[in-house]
Amino acid sequence: MTAGQGSGFSIPDRGAMGKLLNRPDLFLAIGVMGILVVLIFPMPAILLDILLALSIILSVLVLMTALFIEEPLEFSAFPTALLIVTMFRLALNLASTRLILAHGHEGTAAAGHVIEAFAGFVMSGNFVIGVIVFTILIIVNFVVITKGSGRIAEVAARFTLDAMPGKQMAIDADLSAGLIDQETAKTRRKALEDESSFFGSMDGASKFVRGDAIAGLLITFINVLGGIIIGVAQQGLSFGDAAHNYTQLTVGDGLVSQIPALIVSTAAGLLVSKAGVRGAADKALGKQLSGYPKALGMSAAVMLLIALLPGIPMLPFLLLAGGAAFLARRFGRAAKAREAEQTLAGQAQPGGAATAADGSPREETLNDLLRMDELKIEIGYGLLPLVNAAAGQDRLTDQVRALRRQLAAELGFVMPAVRIVDNVQLEANHYFIKIKEIDAGQGIVYAGQYMAMDPMGGAVNLPGHNVLEPTFGLPATWIDGALQDEAQLRGYTVVDAATVISTHLTEVLKSNMPELLSHGEVQKLLRELPKDHADLVKEIVPGQISTTGIQRVLQLLLSERISIRDLPTIIEGIAEVSASVRNPREIAEHVRARLARQICAQFSDGNGVLPIITLSPAWESVFAESIIGQGEERHLAMQPSRLQEFVRHVRDKFEDAARIGEMPALVTSAMARPFARQIIERFRRETPVLSQAEIHPRVRLKTVGSV
Repeated sequence: MTAGQGSGFSIPDRGAMGKLLNRPDLFLAIGVMGILVVLIFPMPAILLDILLALSIILSVLVLMTALFIEEPLEFSAFPTALLIVTMFRLALNLASTRLILAHGHEGTAAAGHVIEAFAGFVMSGNFVIGVIVFTILIIVNFVVITKGSGRIAEVAARFTLDAMPGKQMAIDADLSAGLIDQETAKTRRKALEDESSFFGSMDGASKFVRGDAIAGLLITFINVLGGIIIGVAQQGLSFGDAAHNYTQLTVGDGLVSQIPALIVSTAAGLLVSKAGVRGAADKALGKQLSGYPKALGMSAAVMLLIALLPGIPMLPFLLLAGGAAFLARRFGRAAKAREAEQTLAGQAQPGGAATAADGSPREETLNDLLRMDELKIEIGYGLLPLVNAAAGQDRLTDQVRALRRQLAAELGFVMPAVRIVDNVQLEANHYFIKIKEIDAGQGIVYAGQYMAMDPMGGAVNLPGHNVLEPTFGLPATWIDGALQDEAQLRGYTVVDAATVISTHLTEVLKSNMPELLSHGEVQKLLRELPKDHADLVKEIVPGQISTTGIQRVLQLLLSERISIRDLPTIIEGIAEVSASVRNPREIAEHVRARLARQICAQFSDGNGVLPIITLSPAWESVFAESIIGQGEERHLAMQPSRLQEFVRHVRDKFEDAARIGEMPALVTSAMARPFARQIIERFRRETPVLSQAEIHPRVRLKTVGSV
């Protein structure tokens, strides 16, 4: 009869077995369930021998893994492994206890040959020796290794949690300064979270080992006492025979369980004590102990002096002194050789290439000199607290990070990373904002103080440093923090130092946004378009317009603070006229008409009403008569006196509107708009100039004047 025919069971084929072997999660689940089975059902002695051997192998595997890992987080599953192996040992203890108490009267092999062998080898026929050895193992494990590793884990967990805010701030500062990108910051934050979770888990996992040691003591006491009672009262053994059998079995069982427990405890101690040390244990210890040859030399001299003391055996100490002296000499020569190699490497490049006079490669030096920061804030030493402030306080790095998100949402363009550096050549409270290494703004702020300003532009009647607000040039006063509430009660606007710098940076960026929109950024924006519009870009680039032409159109929009976030609509507008129009300014004017709804919404007030000042027909005629040339050659040729008159009228009208609390836009014809804007941006950069084609039909208008 073949296997599986009429026998009531079948052997799984190799395909099913292969699928089972590829499911380690099932093996783990079966193993955990097996531990629970061992706790409930009796086990034959032969199976107990196999599982005890497996327990020892698993303990050695955990120890070797802890030795060879580079850093503790590589073995982050250790708390889980510790729980499983501890539960496995306790289950085997229960199974062996059941066999000892049930069959101990039959002889020392009642609980399997592994326990019998350990008892016979360690005890050497004397159960007192076995009890003493077992007790020493318990003391070493419980008092020394477990207690020490538990304390290390507790302190490491506490200090890791305490250091998390500082490490998080360092990551945020590097991200804001542009030293790392967003993905690197996420990776470092994830590693920080894993580190805190790991040491927190290790603090709790050390309690498993401690509980295991206590359970071993209790199980041993119960086995000896219960075994003697069962042997004498139930099995008819003499007290001596019962004490001999059950004590030998119990001590052997305790040794078999405590040796793996001691191994796992050592692994736990190695793991928690490895914090801050990178590399396998042998490499880390060897590198650090051999890094100081003088220490080995001093050790050799001390051992030589001890060998000369009266009554001390000389040979062991002389041998150790000679070995230490030999290692000190060898490591010293190796250190000198490494220093010579480093010196030689600093004098010439690999392959004999020429170097600069200072020993550094010329190419790297030139690259360092050519590297340019697109955005940089230089601060004096007195403003360092704005960067190093604790979490939750007003930090400049937090302000800059929020500003980047704000500008991305408002203008559709992610500005480059801002590098914040301290400059010892600056005065303590000075700062400079630089765009491509050129000064774009500067100011004076006082860390720990607050700037108070009168919204009506008047002077602030509070004691402090009277200055001009760096962004808009309004009169302001730096006051102490104790006067903050009083200033707010008086109706003054009160801002902290970090906010002053970030507000100044905002205006500088908005004024120079076209310069920051590089060709590479435009290509990145085009690559991130949806597929339909990406296909449209392929149709018009480079046949109708180049990427540089699209960049110029976007720069013209940004120069008037028009958001380019709706890039698909902008591309559609470019595609509509790029076949016949080549001038980027004319293309931009057409795109502005396509963005009419967005532009009107951008300059409307809180009630959805767009306040406007219109350009009178008389001035429209003046502009029409002053525009000469055709196509790209068109320009404005207005008399200087008429220009001055126009500027005066515009300034008066907008000042009148400001007095009644309005911030209107100037509305002109489509032909006159770009030329009117060129004039107005010289004295009122923030004033929007719209053409009649940019007024959406559904927008509500409010005319507050006419030029």
